[in-house]
Amino acid sequence: MKRKRYNPYTLPRWARTARAVCAQLIIPFCVFQGIRTLFFPSTFDVFLLSIFILIALAIKFEMI
Repeated sequence: MKRKRYNPYTLPRWARTARAVCAQLIIPFCVFQGIRTLFFPSTFDVFLLSIFILIALAIKFEMI
């Protein structure tokens, strides 16, 4: 089965805007959450940091 290529221009305008905002803010969120996890480690902090990192990687490799 052939996989379709991702094309961000097929998305509606509001989705492209949301993706652009998320792409700009995800790295500062990851840094802040990483520092917070170092000083106040909890299960929730580690889980949230891993979600942020997965979102950052998905945006970087254009999966979303």
